[in-house]
Amino acid sequence: MSATILGSGIAGISAGYHLNKKGVRNIIYEKDADWGGLCGHFVIDGFLFDRFVHLSFATDENDQKLFSSSVGMQEHIPFPSNYYQGIWLRHPAQNNLAPLKTEEKVNIITDFINRSQKEVSEISDYSEWLKVQYGNYFAEHFPFAYTRKYWGVEAKELETKWVGVRMYTPDLKQVLEGSYETQDECFYFAKKMYYPKQGGFRSIMALCRDGLDIRFNKKVVKIDPLQKTLLFSDGKIEFYEQLISTLPLPEIIKMLSTVPKEVLEATKRLRHTCGYQVSLGFNRPDVAKHLWFYIYDEDILSARVYSPSLKSPNNAPAGCSSLQAEIFFDNKSEILPPEIVLKNTIDNLIKLEIFKEEDIVVKDIRFEPYANVTFVHTIYEDREIILDYLRALDISSIGRFGKWEYQWSHQAFNDGKQL
Repeated sequence: MSATILGSGIAGISAGYHLNKKGVRNIIYEKDADWGGLCGHFVIDGFLFDRFVHLSFATDENDQKLFSSSVGMQEHIPFPSNYYQGIWLRHPAQNNLAPLKTEEKVNIITDFINRSQKEVSEISDYSEWLKVQYGNYFAEHFPFAYTRKYWGVEAKELETKWVGVRMYTPDLKQVLEGSYETQDECFYFAKKMYYPKQGGFRSIMALCRDGLDIRFNKKVVKIDPLQKTLLFSDGKIEFYEQLISTLPLPEIIKMLSTVPKEVLEATKRLRHTCGYQVSLGFNRPDVAKHLWFYIYDEDILSARVYSPSLKSPNNAPAGCSSLQAEIFFDNKSEILPPEIVLKNTIDNLIKLEIFKEEDIVVKDIRFEPYANVTFVHTIYEDREIILDYLRALDISSIGRFGKWEYQWSHQAFNDGKQL
């Protein structure tokens, strides 16, 4: 038996690695010229930038050992920050209100005390969930705004099962304490996060990648599940025995002919974000003050800004530092041109007094067509229709976009392992 894997992101690499351990021959076809997918990276003048931003918080000891085996890991305690209307607040903002003006704190706390009391089963959408957790004022000024920036949709368009531990819900004591003084406790859902000392985030998979047969610049354009063949953009045709796909569900459906109408309609209803990464390198070592921070102001396009050089000092030349901003769009919305996004990002970060124009030695903007799965209300029914169809064709679909799930890197790794 042999297996053919489409995509060399973390799920595809994991699948190939674990198949090799079981003695199952496999080939990975990758449309790009290098491996890693969204866990990959690029280097400009000695500055290393990841394709979108990653930190590992795997809790399984075996995963931790494997991920750190090649280059070792930098350990970080997550203390992200928030920028809101000229004010910096610790994260999560809901119980770090101290820097706000008294009137706004009173509005937030009053609404928090008087918020609706409902069981989770009674909550119909993410908008309602946020109001029940935090009160109307905070919900409308903070997460409602951030939802539009990060997900590209209104909060009411999202369901709530995806939230899990991602959003912290404080009690009244914590809200009050955080309104008087800065909190030193880490309230983030992961208390420690890790990043490779060298080689970018994909280095967590370096050991797994060794020995894999990856064929680069091989973009699949058509799949024939009856003949069990793959047609590539270069005109070549290859046969397969067992097909494993990490491709986004909308992309693999395009490669199949005579797809049932029900499956096509379900695919059209899927929503996701796409986005730009603005990567900046500086000729100063002290530009980055936060491992990452969130921006709530909607006139600033950037939703999150990370520092590659704080994640690992080896991501920047000596005496330099770096930042990477993420700007997201709903896949069904208008996407702004890169030159507008780049200018808005740099101009606003300068206004935030994070750096000066003359500090910049590297500036780069890149677009990724798939950033995050969007959890609209029909997601579970629609993705099951599609996955059932793929299973009927004997195609195994794994990974964040192959399963159409909110997967962290270690979860995508385990998806390949479980397969």
